[in-house]
Amino acid sequence: MPIDLRPLGVAVGMLLAWAIPAAADGCGRMTHDGRGYVVCEVSAAQEPALRLWQDGSDGQPLKNFANVRATLGRGESLAFAMNAGMYHADHRPVGLLVIDGVEVQPIVTGASNDNFGMLPNGVFCTGGAKPFQVIESRAFADVRPDCRLATQSGPMLVIDGDLHPRFLADSDSRYIRNGVGVSPDGQTAWFAISDRAVTFHEFGRLFRDGLGVRDALYFDGSISRLYAPGVNRADFGRSLGPIIGLVDGAG
Repeated sequence: MPIDLRPLGVAVGMLLAWAIPAAADGCGRMTHDGRGYVVCEVSAAQEPALRLWQDGSDGQPLKNFANVRATLGRGESLAFAMNAGMYHADHRPVGLLVIDGVEVQPIVTGASNDNFGMLPNGVFCTGGAKPFQVIESRAFADVRPDCRLATQSGPMLVIDGDLHPRFLADSDSRYIRNGVGVSPDGQTAWFAISDRAVTFHEFGRLFRDGLGVRDALYFDGSISRLYAPGVNRADFGRSLGPIIGLVDGAG
């Protein structure tokens, strides 16, 4: 049964990630500023069970959650999954993609007129100096941290505690949107998707004010999809590029 996620508190004098009760698979429902979201929480202990998919054994993009589930081993199941970055018409990633330490696609640091190139954009990285990080793309390119998994997208939603400077509170651009944010200590990642169309400003505030994160990254809008059986959600629609998800029974 879907549960209601509600923030429990904030330490005086500093902003901390708010504790979130969640279903057994880590996903639950949350309302922020009157708008509904599904939020899936992954802890540092679960980082090895987080996976990033692009191509199947035939070298072709998997494109959907059913094909991802078909790649799982005996005893494994998909706790949740969502699209994890923008992609070209052939479903190949636009920016950096690292799977199990192997760079599939290089990083892109230039600006462009689309959402991906609305600088600053960023990279979600796992298994590096911290279990989870969201790092601005040019800083990432300078440092080149080791990541077990990494996916680049844009724009950043929250940058060191501030919303992206180009987000407008009165914007009329609304889409179903999804993205990821990390706790200040890098020990928790939250993957969120809106139930209905929201603005960038509203979605950024979910991460900054509702979840207490200091860095968050936009994955996409309009095509955003979530598979989360624990909250009875199995979105379908246009084919996807990179997909990220948590595997139960992994290892």
